[in-house]
Amino acid sequence: MVSGQVFIADVQKRNVKPSDVVFVYATPANGDRMPLAIFKTTVAQLPLAFTLDDSSAMRPDRKISSAGEVLLKARVSKSGNAMPQSGDLTGTLGPVKVGAKGLKLEIRDQVP
Repeated sequence: MVSGQVFIADVQKRNVKPSDVVFVYATPANGDRMPLAIFKTTVAQLPLAFTLDDSSAMRPDRKISSAGEVLLKARVSKSGNAMPQSGDLTGTLGPVKVGAKGLKLEIRDQVP
């Protein structure tokens, strides 16, 4: 389990709409890109407290509790598509130890 708050950097707030989809997810710190845990919300809900744990696993055989460290990622998807696209906004934090609390995940960068 990891938990904290996800928010959009002030410099990017003008580039989003309340209805834009936000994905918050954790990937293994070893470089594997397949998320261990994920949840979906909208920009209108931000800033938002989040918790990623085994109940938010994408697959039952890949759980966040089995990882020592993860990378936390957040992405604002203009299209609502799970795959990153040019113009999406992103934020990354980590690696962080599984069990970390009070994390601050800022969405600041733009996908080229």
